[in-house]
Amino acid sequence: MKVLQVNVVYNTGSTGKIMCDIHAELVKQGIESVICYGRGKKTQDKNVYKICGELYSKFNNLLSRFTGLLYGGCYFSTQKLFRIIKKEKPDIVHLHCLNGHFVNIYKLIAWLKKHHVKTVLTLHAEFMHTANCSHAFECDKWLSGCGKCPKLQNKHFRVDGTHRSWKKMKKAFADFDSLTVASVSPWLQERAARSPILKGLKHITVLNGLDTEVFRPTLSDLREKYALTDKTVVFHASPRFDNNPSNLKGGYYVLQLAERMPETVFVVAGPYPDGLMVPDNVILLGKVANQTLLTKWYSTADITLLTSKRETFSMIVAESLCCGTPVVGFYAGGPETIAVPQYCVFVEYGDVDALTVKAEEVIRHSYDLTEISKVASRKYSKSAMCANYVLEYQTEN
Repeated sequence: MKVLQVNVVYNTGSTGKIMCDIHAELVKQGIESVICYGRGKKTQDKNVYKICGELYSKFNNLLSRFTGLLYGGCYFSTQKLFRIIKKEKPDIVHLHCLNGHFVNIYKLIAWLKKHHVKTVLTLHAEFMHTANCSHAFECDKWLSGCGKCPKLQNKHFRVDGTHRSWKKMKKAFADFDSLTVASVSPWLQERAARSPILKGLKHITVLNGLDTEVFRPTLSDLREKYALTDKTVVFHASPRFDNNPSNLKGGYYVLQLAERMPETVFVVAGPYPDGLMVPDNVILLGKVANQTLLTKWYSTADITLLTSKRETFSMIVAESLCCGTPVVGFYAGGPETIAVPQYCVFVEYGDVDALTVKAEEVIRHSYDLTEISKVASRKYSKSAMCANYVLEYQTEN
């Protein structure tokens, strides 16, 4: 068996690392594995192809602002991908995130369908079943064809092509009988299965996996280093932290909580703007790229705080639990459906009063950190994720 995976990035970001974990496990099992990706640095790694140049991607991004089609264009990189697939002759094509202006999604799906290629499509976001938005939030236009998109009303140089994109995506997927749609959470699967674009196809859920040899309870000197020995510590990780209420990762609510809990220290991992003013009990670490250091912070904290408005999975929940640290946060879609319920508490988005009460309750509760890690590691291990995908590769549609 040979598997060819396609993703926007390689060995970086959550989806790039997930793809690489699957690749490594396949090779370990003696299964031929090939990777194609679109964005980032070119690599010389064996059986890995970069199919799109950075300038070409930027050109297609600009072009999409005039055509209104976020997932079209990219003629030359898409043709390159077709040539690689023909050359490699994979038994399975496994698609991950295809946004980022490196491939024409409509043409890729139609091509795989026409050539009867067994395909697994992992949904890491919502754009494949909405045909437009990565997160639809309260909007339900994706259930009836989109068009007149409220998100585009104040955008410059952007034609509203949402209805056209919806029709093109629906046509591409129609009657694709050798396709399995794998969602990363039950919440996402339920939404994808309701979409007219993916309705009637085979749907499964495969939870994202991580390296449980890295993310596990770890001894740390961080309390001594940061003078936190006698302090309660709340940890928060974010790809972008600020005090803007419209930031979907919810940094604003972290700061609100910090003001209400002045005796608790809030440690934030993630890039932040210069000059950001925060309460005295907030420590801004900046970006933490080192996974070992990240693991130490999870292990140091009394709880991990999740304040996102929407997540289809949340690697933060999985990472924290594997390190033995319970999670408190807002209902965000995916997290509450993939969490270990006895170690996670969620409240309505934006309800800081309820968030404060639950955070204090969980902090006061005595947990067996080893037991949390043990349960979580079985659920979120990359080996479990890979085993589920290999099983699907081997299953007849």
